[in-house]
Amino acid sequence: MLKLKQGVLLAISIFSFGIAMAQWRPPVSDTIHLTIDSAENIFLRNNLLLLAQRYNIDAQKALIIQAKLYPNPNINISQMMIQPVSKKILPFGSEGEIQATLSQMIILAGKRNKQIKLAETNAKLAEYQFYDLMRTLRYTLRTDFYNIYYLTQSSKVYQQEINALQQVVTAFEEQQSKGYIAEKEVVRIKAQLYSLQSEYNDLINQINDTESELRLVLQIKDNFILPEINEAELAKITPNKYPLATLIDSAYQARTDLKIAKAYTDMSKQNYDLQKALAVPDLTLQLGYDQQGNYINNFNSIGFGIDVPIFNRNQGNIKSAKSMIDYNATTQKSTEASIEEQIYRALQKAYDNTALYQKIDPSFGKDFDRLKDEVLNNYKKRNISLLDFLDFYDAYKQNTLQINAIKFNRISAFEDLNYFTGTSLF
Repeated sequence: MLKLKQGVLLAISIFSFGIAMAQWRPPVSDTIHLTIDSAENIFLRNNLLLLAQRYNIDAQKALIIQAKLYPNPNINISQMMIQPVSKKILPFGSEGEIQATLSQMIILAGKRNKQIKLAETNAKLAEYQFYDLMRTLRYTLRTDFYNIYYLTQSSKVYQQEINALQQVVTAFEEQQSKGYIAEKEVVRIKAQLYSLQSEYNDLINQINDTESELRLVLQIKDNFILPEINEAELAKITPNKYPLATLIDSAYQARTDLKIAKAYTDMSKQNYDLQKALAVPDLTLQLGYDQQGNYINNFNSIGFGIDVPIFNRNQGNIKSAKSMIDYNATTQKSTEASIEEQIYRALQKAYDNTALYQKIDPSFGKDFDRLKDEVLNNYKKRNISLLDFLDFYDAYKQNTLQINAIKFNRISAFEDLNYFTGTSLF
């Protein structure tokens, strides 16, 4: 009996040592510690998608310059190649013939101004797309950041239990060979260990997948990002001071995807005006000179040219542009309806998750830590069975995972509100 207790005490000592020594070791050798503000600064500097969209803005602004330009004049000069009588090549003077024409297109029906307005709206659209991309990537960054933090906190519990159980298995196998430990206890511990290792592996894969996405957003290579947050500050966040009407009004002012929808509606109206103007043919003024190919020598002329709109009056493009107005206006209304529903649901989630978070007893974790020592002492004294001992640590693990999930869901709900309103409320 004495040897049995000594074997158990040895295993328990190793178990406690394993818990104390368990530490989170990231899978990438280079670890960088970031706050949410520093992560956003890196994102704004490094993200290649934002950089590409900035180039697109410059390209669209350059098209405004192009739309403001007038058509170039056209000069046409022709010279006689072979004099039919003297057989001279390119003859000049009285034996030759030169014709010259200078023409200039005059744009009618305000087409130039309409094209300028359309180019300006395109440039605004590119800017809205830039900020909408920033809004989406920023949402990805922040949710991934908090997700990694809370998943990492959960992983520490797994590491503690896995490291400890691995030591217990080794010690119990040695004691089993001497007949001090029943085989079923060793099998039970191994089963618990394998289950924890499988769950831990799934959790690590989830962390690594989220890390990969965050590294792409930040354009950071071969680094493990370890988030640092102030949980006391996060605990102060509340949705109470933001009424639904205020949030919806903020979204109508700030949501870039709504601005994009409005820009498309404006563009369709401007394109409709332009297509109607294109039905009006442009005027071409001409000045001409003919050395001796006309009824008199050195013939000077002035004239104009214009297409006669009999067959092509741009009917199809006008009809298409008019239909696009209705299409984009309907799409804009759909976007507005989606915004209102998204904000309503996000605010509802924020209230629900905050209420659940507030129900957590702050001393609950401390009570578990205290009970952990008492359970350990009772197991040393053989007052509780191995199964009861393992069940307690499994309950401790589940409690930690649930609390971390509640905390993340609460912060994620606030990030949803930021994203759906297009602002930084929290």
